[in-house]
Amino acid sequence: MPAISFQSVSKVYPASQRPGARPLKALDDVGFDIEAGEFFGLLGPNGAGKTTLISILAGLARPTAGRVLVHGFDVQADFAQARRHLGIVPQELVYDPFFTVREALVFQSGYFGLRRNDAWIDELLHGLGLADKAGANMRQLSGGMKRRVLVAQALVHKPPVIVLDEPTAGVDVELRQTLWQFVADLNRQGHTVLLTTHYLEEAEALCARLAMLKLGRVIALEKTSTLLASATASVLHFKTDQRLPPALAALARVTGRIVELPAHGPEEIERHLAALRQAGVRAEDVEIRKADLEDVFVQLMRGPTVAPAPLERVA
Repeated sequence: MPAISFQSVSKVYPASQRPGARPLKALDDVGFDIEAGEFFGLLGPNGAGKTTLISILAGLARPTAGRVLVHGFDVQADFAQARRHLGIVPQELVYDPFFTVREALVFQSGYFGLRRNDAWIDELLHGLGLADKAGANMRQLSGGMKRRVLVAQALVHKPPVIVLDEPTAGVDVELRQTLWQFVADLNRQGHTVLLTTHYLEEAEALCARLAMLKLGRVIALEKTSTLLASATASVLHFKTDQRLPPALAALARVTGRIVELPAHGPEEIERHLAALRQAGVRAEDVEIRKADLEDVFVQLMRGPTVAPAPLERVA
């Protein structure tokens, strides 16, 4: 039985909910399974439908069509059972300013009918580097510490499925390392992890399998190793302060002074370098590296997307 099963999920926000706008199809027939024990990544640009899909999984939004199961329990029809199997870390920093860290975890335990689970709370506090903050009021914590508490709250009932929605957005390197070590340990113990992130190096390092969304549709569903193997063979990496010629600019990924150009072999690398010389562009710190997940992601997102079905077909 899959840990999570998305079955032909569509979501349309009608024009009546968006004054002055047309109906919006946020998800279009999304369907895939996540097996028990997987570390699975859900990727896509802003507006791709990731948050809508997670909201439906959490029972916070209803699909227009299709359904979602968590360990066989429908998130709408069997909400209580589905929710017991889920631990969700949201993007937003939501907390009660009147509780200490320990009180927040005890209170969260009560939602699931748990009492006297102090040993597990202590383990969470220690594993997430919160032990010395247990008696601190939530208002006194930094943003990174609040994020750790959200993770602890999601895990307080020992859910078999953990959903991490942008868990390291805007947090320091130390928290990332602490969080990933703790979550990786849980995954090795058999917990299923679903991660959404814009940090593609994290997804590449952690996730064995990935789904990529674009305009509400799944455009890739593969093992991470398979996606990387299908990538452009090499990337020409260099720095410059000058404007690229139009033909190269259309292919390049530019971050400040850093330019990266895809290349399918030595001949194409030489053509790129020749075009730079001809345009009078001086390239510094030139390197050739293997393509990574970010290269694959950019390539797929720039590719064509089949137009979604007309809204009239959605029930």
